[in-house]
Amino acid sequence: MPSTVIHRFDYDASAHALDILFVSGRRYRYFDVPEEIVERMRVAPSKGRFFNARVRDRYDFTELH
Repeated sequence: MPSTVIHRFDYDASAHALDILFVSGRRYRYFDVPEEIVERMRVAPSKGRFFNARVRDRYDFTELH
């Protein structure tokens, strides 16, 4: 999953929680993210662009430490 912005991401389908680790080292959990959005992100040519267009500013989130 090469990306210049996102190091990796994991999805908990039962909780609809998307965890994203950015290359900066910061980690965030996004809540109530539909599985369809995550599947589309998995196949997106640019994970960062998809994240900016379809996840960021659309779902509640918290920073993980």
